[in-house]
Amino acid sequence: MNKNELSNKVILLTGAGKGIGRYLVDSLRDKGGYVYAVTRSKQDLKDLKNKKNIKVYYGDVRNFSLIKKIFKHSQSSKNYINSIINNAGIRQREQFVNLDQKKLKEVFDVNFFSIFEIMKIFAIFSKKNKLKGSIVNVGSIVGETGFDSLSGYSASKGALKSLTMSFAVEFAKKNIRANIINPGFTETSYFHKFKKKKKLYNWTINKIPMGRWGKPREIANLVEFLISDSSSYITGESINIDGGWLNS
Repeated sequence: MNKNELSNKVILLTGAGKGIGRYLVDSLRDKGGYVYAVTRSKQDLKDLKNKKNIKVYYGDVRNFSLIKKIFKHSQSSKNYINSIINNAGIRQREQFVNLDQKKLKEVFDVNFFSIFEIMKIFAIFSKKNKLKGSIVNVGSIVGETGFDSLSGYSASKGALKSLTMSFAVEFAKKNIRANIINPGFTETSYFHKFKKKKKLYNWTINKIPMGRWGKPREIANLVEFLISDSSSYITGESINIDGGWLNS
């Protein structure tokens, strides 16, 4: 991707505080994009607030007043948001018999309903301001297959996939694209701690045909491609980025 490939992109990025989101903050800006970043880390607020081409907001994606505030800031400054990266999410490990509706609702509130609301706000905003747009939702390979003790998490990601595809069909003629990516095991902040669990770590390596975990930049490259004009004919796709895990 060219250095200024994203120079016409104004991006709302959730989950900007760590992992793939934190990598994307710098990568998007390096390629010319302007980022409205949402993080739950006050330290990120301090670290990022004075950097170029970024405005950082502290808060939770379930705070829809905050999300609407960001769009209002975007409109008043005439720096219109035209891309969304829904990266925020929670992973909930719970045996099925211990998974009650309260716990299930918690994971759905973050991983599904918050994204639903952001997409809805964006769709209305885009129509009002006559904007073309692109949405990238971050799913998971867990939403594509079964994992022990991850029923709630898996269900939330599976629902997100269906939402993304239906949205893409409905809004294709309105020039808003939507795609979902499904990362596999990726070397984010929890990688070094996970690697110490040698038996479990080796199990993951043996399951991945490429024999390694993914790098944050490899996930970021796909996200950036999908919001760029280079992918203008791609919508409604669910793309696995997992080193071959799901095909093994």
